[in-house]
This record gives sequence, C-alpha cells and structure tokens, in this order.
Amino acid sequence: MPNELDSPVVVDFPLRGEGWLAVTTPAARIPSHGVDALGQRYAYDFLIVDERPGEYFFPGSGLGGALLGVRTRDCYAWGAPIHAPFAGEVVAALDGMPERQWIHPVREVVRQVVHGATFAPSRLMSILGNHVVLRSGGLFAGLVHLAPGTLTVAVGQSVRSGDVLGAVGHTGNSTSPHLHFQLMDAADPLVAQGVPCAFRSYEVQRDGAWSAVTNGIPGRHERLRFAGDGVGGADRV
Repeated sequence: MPNELDSPVVVDFPLRGEGWLAVTTPAARIPSHGVDALGQRYAYDFLIVDERPGEYFFPGSGLGGALLGVRTRDCYAWGAPIHAPFAGEVVAALDGMPERQWIHPVREVVRQVVHGATFAPSRLMSILGNHVVLRSGGLFAGLVHLAPGTLTVAVGQSVRSGDVLGAVGHTGNSTSPHLHFQLMDAADPLVAQGVPCAFRSYEVQRDGAWSAVTNGIPGRHERLRFAGDGVGGADRV
C-alpha cells in the first residue's frame, strides 16, 4: 500500500550548524504531534543537542535541569538563525510576543498539556508565539516559536531560499527553544491540512562521520547538519 510519505514536497533545510535533532518527526509517527489540528500532521520540532547520550539541549546535568530548570538563553538552539526553506512571499509575520526566560521541564510540559486541553481559536497566537508563514503558489510553510525582536521580514515581502527570517526562541506553546516547522495547504492553521515534507540536502552523523542525505525525512534519533546552498524551489519527489 502507498505510504503517506512516498511523495513529499521537498524544500531546503531551514537551519544551519550541526547537532540538530528532530525530536518530533513524521518518520517516527503520523500525526507527528499526535493530532491533525493546526496543519500539524507532518510537522517537525528541531532542537540542538550535545553529544552526551540522551537529549541534552543545555549544558549541565539532566538532574539539575529537571530540579532547578535552565535559563532559556543557555539552551543550545536559542538564537540560532532560521532560514527560508524556499523562495516565496511572507503572508504572516508576528513578532513581539514575550519569551519565558527560565525553563522548568515539569512546568513546561504541564503548560503544554493545559493549552492542548483548553484550546480555542481565539488563543491561536498564544500557541504559535512569534512566527512566520511563507507562501509559494499553493504551498505554505509555518516557522513557529521564534525569539522576540528577531524577525527580519514583514508581510508582503519576497524572500529567497536561505534568507534569514528570524531566530529560534521559546515563545508560544514551547517546552524549550526549538523550531517548529511544517508545510500546509493554507496560510491559516485553523483550516490548513498538513503537507508531507522532505529536505533537499542535509547530513547525518553516523559513527562519528557525516553522511550526505538527499530528499530525506529526518529520523527521530539522527543528528543533523545543513548541507548545500539551497535552490529556492519546493518540489515533489
């Protein structure tokens, strides 16, 4: 039987540097976030982890982070530039929503559960936080949870693939600084359906070496880095 991921739309990887981990990916399950709501069926969550076993997204011990929390700006992914995954037009851009300065894992998870259980359309912006939505024809990309004051684009602006849109942050319904990325068929997440997505070119760390991947869907435990210059399009495999 055909697989939902057999014919994804291919775009450029929206992050740079190395150590990125897709902690949420359609390669692990569909819907990737457990629900189809808000166009999230094939969405990704990317954060940076260090090379310790597990998913350490901040310096220091896991026990210390769990008990005492960690400062948002000390997380590895915080402030990382976010790049346009294809050439297109900015159709939504929100900046200025405040960022929580301290992360306590238990509090953040409880907050996320409460948001999910009590969601109403009027609270959409508080879920997304600072964000950008790009359009190329009938395809839309949502890049969510950006740090306040970092957006470099405005509605109506044209961008090229690779242009910087803003920086990774911890706004909206976020448990730690990360990029939530999804493709969808409409600009409004309240009515959008998710679109399967693969990335044109990136590298995966295997046995201490980096291996090139083309038109790939990152797995749950793969350490990633960007590879390539970006060609600007959004194409079906």
